[in-house]
Amino acid sequence: MKLRFGMVGGGEGSMIGPVHRLAAQHSGEAELVCGAFSSTPDRSYRSGQRLYQLAAHRCYASYSDMFAKEAALPADKRMNFVVIATPNHLHFPVAMAALAAGFHVVCDKPLTHDFNQAQLLRRRVLDSGLQFAVTYNYSGYAMLQEARDLVSRGSFGSLRRISCEYLQGWLAVDMRTNKQAQWRTDPVRAGSAGCFGDIGSHGYHLMEYVSGLPVTWVCADLSKHVPGRQLDDDGNVLLRFAGGAKGVLSASQVAAGEDNDIQIKVFGELGGFSWRLGEPDILNVRWLSEPNEVRRAKNDAELAPKRSIAGAPDGYLDAFAEIYRRFFAQLKGESHRGFPTIEEGVRGMQFLAAVVRSDEQGATWQPL
Repeated sequence: MKLRFGMVGGGEGSMIGPVHRLAAQHSGEAELVCGAFSSTPDRSYRSGQRLYQLAAHRCYASYSDMFAKEAALPADKRMNFVVIATPNHLHFPVAMAALAAGFHVVCDKPLTHDFNQAQLLRRRVLDSGLQFAVTYNYSGYAMLQEARDLVSRGSFGSLRRISCEYLQGWLAVDMRTNKQAQWRTDPVRAGSAGCFGDIGSHGYHLMEYVSGLPVTWVCADLSKHVPGRQLDDDGNVLLRFAGGAKGVLSASQVAAGEDNDIQIKVFGELGGFSWRLGEPDILNVRWLSEPNEVRRAKNDAELAPKRSIAGAPDGYLDAFAEIYRRFFAQLKGESHRGFPTIEEGVRGMQFLAAVVRSDEQGATWQPL
C-alpha cells in the first residue's frame, strides 16, 4: 500500500513544491492526497485541483484546517506525513502544528527561520517520537555516498583539507519582481542569511556529511553586491573541523553566467577525492602513492541517477528521491543508509547563526 502525503506550500509559482511531489512519487511508494498550497484559499484550491489534480475536498484553505480535518479521517484515508515547501519563516509553525496533530514531517532546508526555533523544534520532534527529514538532497547522490564510505574506512588517512564551492548567477541583477527572489532576499521571510541560507547551507551539510567531521569554528566574509539587497548574495567562510582539518566554503548567487554548480574536494594524508554536480556519477579519487582513479556509478537506476527537471542538473530529481526512499524505509521499519534528520537541520541553523555573527563582527572566528 502506498504512503499518503500532504503538502503545505508548493502552489502556483513555486519552484521546489513540484520537485518534492515528483521526488516523493518517483519510487511509486507514495502519493499526494491533500494540501494547503498557498497562503490564500483561492490559490490553494486552484493549485490543488489544476496543478495536482486533487479532489476539491482535499484542497484546504490553511495548514491548520488541513491537519485538523486529516487527523479526523479514518487511518486508511488520512495522510501519513506532510511535506513543508514554504518560505523559511513558515517552516517552524507548520512543523510544530504537524507534529502536534501526529504527522511525520519532511521539511525543506534551512530548517527554520532562526536557531532558537530550530532548538525548540528539535525538542518537539524528540518528544513526539515522530519521524522528521530535512531535504539536504545532494547527499542523495550515489558517488557522494561512495566518497563518504571511502573516508569512513580511513582510506585517505586523517583529513587535512575540505573545500566546497556552490555557484549560481540568477541573482546577479535586481530580481525584486521575481516571486522566488522576493522571499529569498527578504530577511522577514528568509531569515538572517540569504545566499548562505539558500545554497551555502547545502555546501556546509555536504562537507560534514562526506567527511564525518563536525565544523568547530567559522570565520565569514559575506557580501551584498546588488544595490538595495538586504541579505548576502555572495561569501566565503573559513572552517576548522574537529580533528584538525581546515577548509573553505564559497557560495554565490551573483556568479554571472553560472547556472547551478556545486563541487567538493577532500584531501587526507594518503589521498583524496573531488566531485562536481556537472558530472554527478563520476568520483575522481587521487592517491599519494598509487595511480589516480575515475570511479563511476554502477549502471542501474538507483546508483546512477539520470532523471532531471528543467533548469536543474543531471540526476537532481533522483538524488532528491533517494532522500524520500530512505525516509519511506524508516516509516516502514526497513533498513536504509540514513537520511538528513532534525539533528542535521538544527546543526545547519547553528552554522548559519555563527556565519552571520562572524560577518557582523568583522570576520571574527566564531565557535559552533
